[in-house]
Amino acid sequence: MLSKFKNVYVLAPHTDDGELGAGGTIAKLIELGANIFYFAFSTAADSVPEGFSKDILKIEVLNATKKLGIPNKNVIIYDYQVRKLNYSRQEILEDLMSHRKRLTPDLVLMPSLNDIHQDHATIAQEGLRAFKGSTILGYELIWNNLTFNTTSFVNLDEKHIQKKCDALKEYKSQGQKDYMSKDFIFSLARTRGIQIGTEFAESFEVVRWVIK
Repeated sequence: MLSKFKNVYVLAPHTDDGELGAGGTIAKLIELGANIFYFAFSTAADSVPEGFSKDILKIEVLNATKKLGIPNKNVIIYDYQVRKLNYSRQEILEDLMSHRKRLTPDLVLMPSLNDIHQDHATIAQEGLRAFKGSTILGYELIWNNLTFNTTSFVNLDEKHIQKKCDALKEYKSQGQKDYMSKDFIFSLARTRGIQIGTEFAESFEVVRWVIK
């Protein structure tokens, strides 16, 4: 089933969200031949830790997505202000619509509609508006989800989770966060795998399922 998705858009409110929520699935999709575009809407320059350059996350996201197999030309980085994406809601929708005109994706991976972070909620809501004709899955970021409906799963191998970890290692500026650790990434993947009787998995909320 996963192999039917040929053109995939990953919507990341901030650099690293796409890898955290769907890194293993992205790695598997690329393995299956999918053409993936990654959109990062904020590089969170105002939140970069002391000791790092303000544009460090632009460099890190290119390195991280390359580890997953996404070519740099398919990574589109915007500079919307962190924690204020809702102030630019219309501009973000227009950005998404312009990309839809160039290529209508078969699958869109974006934050859950139940994500309580204001930036994540904005991207989820505008993503739904922009891609009504595509299958949309909401990815899991458990530290931001008061509720999360595990209504779909992607069965993954250890190599896919390892690629996810390798990608996240590129975020040197974010490495102090517990949810970036290899232990956490593998533990969550094992938990989701147990739910479907396999070793590893990532879970998604079905936002929209389009049968063609």
